[in-house]
Amino acid sequence: MLLIECPWCGPRAETEFSCGGEADIVRPVDTDTLTDQQWGDYLFMRKNPRGVHREQWLHAQGCRRWFKAQRDTVSYAFQGYQTFERPLLSLDNSDAQAGNKQEGKAS
Repeated sequence: MLLIECPWCGPRAETEFSCGGEADIVRPVDTDTLTDQQWGDYLFMRKNPRGVHREQWLHAQGCRRWFKAQRDTVSYAFQGYQTFERPLLSLDNSDAQAGNKQEGKAS
């Protein structure tokens, strides 16, 4: 079973999560002016790369919060996560602690 690290709850079984698909897709501003083809492309067309990819995840059976994760689609390994409060962090605790120290110095 795949373990996914929730930024708030820690490592949990993949069955607790729901994948929301590709991250960072920007909604068109004026949707009334789009053709059916353009609207369909926005709704359904995704990159689906082989390798490193950014996705949205919902901890559906836990804290019910959304976060973004960077994951390798070949190995399924999660490389880091991003919450709405802070940028992409490595799953390695030493990297996360170093980032927190830097944030404290900048304040």
